[in-house]
Amino acid sequence: MSVRIRLARHGAKKAPFYHVVAADQRAKRDGRYLEKLGTYNPKDKENGIKINSEAVKKWLATGAQPTETVVRLLKKTGVEVGQS
Repeated sequence: MSVRIRLARHGAKKAPFYHVVAADQRAKRDGRYLEKLGTYNPKDKENGIKINSEAVKKWLATGAQPTETVVRLLKKTGVEVGQS
């Protein structure tokens, strides 16, 4: 099972809100996930990113691969990502 750290979209039409989740690579975008790791609200520029860094580090240590968007969010919050 390949685990990805990615975004799951929630919120209303034209008002997106995302959950940062660890999910099986084969699962649907908004479908089943293993653990919720945080939230991202693109409409709120100041306080829009909330990440549980300890949980993210645990998943990265076990081999989970973050998507490009999640890598950018993690860098903004100061979580070290071991990718090049």
